[in-house]
Amino acid sequence: MNRRMLILFLTAIFGVFVFSCGGGSNDSDDDADADDDDAADPDDDSDDDSDDDANDDANDDVNDDVNDDADDDVNDDADDDADDDADDDDSSNLVAGHGAADDFDQIPEAMFQTVRSDLFIFYGHTSHGGQLITGIEMLEQENGTLYAGPEIYEHSWDLGEYGDTEWATRTRDFLDEPESDGCNVVMWSWCTGVSVNDSDDTQVYLDAMTELEDEYPDVTFVYMTGASDKWSVEEERGNNEQIREYCRQHGKVLFDFADIEYYDPDGTYYDDAHWDCTWCESWCETHDCPDCDLCGHSHCFLCYRKGKAIWWLMARMAGWSG
Repeated sequence: MNRRMLILFLTAIFGVFVFSCGGGSNDSDDDADADDDDAADPDDDSDDDSDDDANDDANDDVNDDVNDDADDDVNDDADDDADDDADDDDSSNLVAGHGAADDFDQIPEAMFQTVRSDLFIFYGHTSHGGQLITGIEMLEQENGTLYAGPEIYEHSWDLGEYGDTEWATRTRDFLDEPESDGCNVVMWSWCTGVSVNDSDDTQVYLDAMTELEDEYPDVTFVYMTGASDKWSVEEERGNNEQIREYCRQHGKVLFDFADIEYYDPDGTYYDDAHWDCTWCESWCETHDCPDCDLCGHSHCFLCYRKGKAIWWLMARMAGWSG
């Protein structure tokens, strides 16, 4: 054998040796290795499953905590908002509406004298507002001793229209004069302002009243709604509700002039209410209603009801708990 052939022969023999001794791998070897691994640690699969379950539980707990915290934050925010709304709504405001007229007979007799002794009232009004005065006079005619009227300084003007604040100037003029000494209540009534004003005009009235309260802290200022008006329903009801809401939110004293016109003494509501009292005639046909000489723009029985309501309010301002 020559040298070239010897080299080829040895190379072939060496290659077969290397291949057969593990220089590579095959599928049977992989399967054997896998079997050996399983045999060596049979608990691996169960351990892996347990680890997965534990991790899932831990993740669930974390997610639950996060979700609970988020829910708590949302609920806390909602509670805070509700508390803020409650803080904004001052339920201490004093309102005399149709219920006050109904409760007139509950006023203790002694309170009528207390009102006469303790209250000095400035009242600016024209014809509509004169209904309160007529009502007080009607009650005084029933019992001149018990229901004798309180001290009221009447001023011939009203709350005007379209944001006019002449009434506020007249209030200051009066309160700054010596003749106002002892005056501790100021009231102003509307003519037809709530029937023509827009919400901005009504806000001018509310802001002006609040400014007066700030300037004269020893005086109680009585806010007032305006007469019902079937010819201007949207404006009248919208403006009157704006006044009511402001008084609720800020704890004001309110004489709800319109509310008394919408309800009869049985509590029946009349959606077609108007300042001339759409229900008074039929009511008085079956009930005893007192008469009067004149009730500005309205029925005498409505003046009578407003007289009762203002007495109720004066008694409350003079210290009666209601």
